[in-house]
Amino acid sequence: MISKRETPQMKSSRSELIINPRLLSGGSQNNSMGRLTLILIAISLGLSSFGQNSRFKPVDYTDSVYRFSVKKVILPSIFIGYGFAGLMINPIKDLNLKIRSEFTSRVITKFHIDNYTQYAPAGAVYGLNLLGIKGKHNFLDRSIILGTSAIVMGISVTGIKQLTHIQRPDESSFDALPSGHTATAFACAEFLNQEYKDRSVWYGIAGYTIAAGTGFLRMYNNRHWLTDVVAGAGFGILSTKIAYWVFPKIKKLFFKDIQISFSLVPSFDPRYGPVR
Repeated sequence: MISKRETPQMKSSRSELIINPRLLSGGSQNNSMGRLTLILIAISLGLSSFGQNSRFKPVDYTDSVYRFSVKKVILPSIFIGYGFAGLMINPIKDLNLKIRSEFTSRVITKFHIDNYTQYAPAGAVYGLNLLGIKGKHNFLDRSIILGTSAIVMGISVTGIKQLTHIQRPDESSFDALPSGHTATAFACAEFLNQEYKDRSVWYGIAGYTIAAGTGFLRMYNNRHWLTDVVAGAGFGILSTKIAYWVFPKIKKLFFKDIQISFSLVPSFDPRYGPVR
């Protein structure tokens, strides 16, 4: 049986889940190992939750990651500009055709792991935190940032696709520019980079390597032109940067004084006696 106990002394919205091992086991004498396992899991999860919340530093809104600067938009702007240049400049168009010709003449088997690798850098952020390697933000804050990035990227990429109406190299549809998969991959790579760059530059390098591989596979699978991929990278990076810039305002406006923390605590009811 699981019950909820509130502690009014706490200002944040913290909940404790109280587990009675006796009730979970159904009182069976044959399930002693199962009862012990449940107790150990409850204790472990409780300690893990406590440790996760205690090791994150309070958000420092003076950090440069939350401030706009022209320098930060130069690279993604160049990427986006190159993508649009492919609409008008013949040498760039010719390069698109040459790359497609190379791939279509050599590729025998297509690999569609790009449908999954686009999310890998973001998944790594949550995986690393679960392993105890903490990033810049706690679960709530990093989820706000990632969600904001996804919204900005989704709106911008979808809008540009409809505006440009460029045919894909495989002639399947007219929504090539920019590459959504590549935009997602680079948005997630920038997210991984920002969350872990203070620990090591290699986290960001790994994320961007996976993102670049995703973009390569979009061309390899004949789904996008080079200009689509480069522009997608620009939109992805810029979307995540925007998410960090607006995060302080979103946090203060919609999530002020909210802190999510859960712990599992074993509870023994004296009415039932000790668990045997």
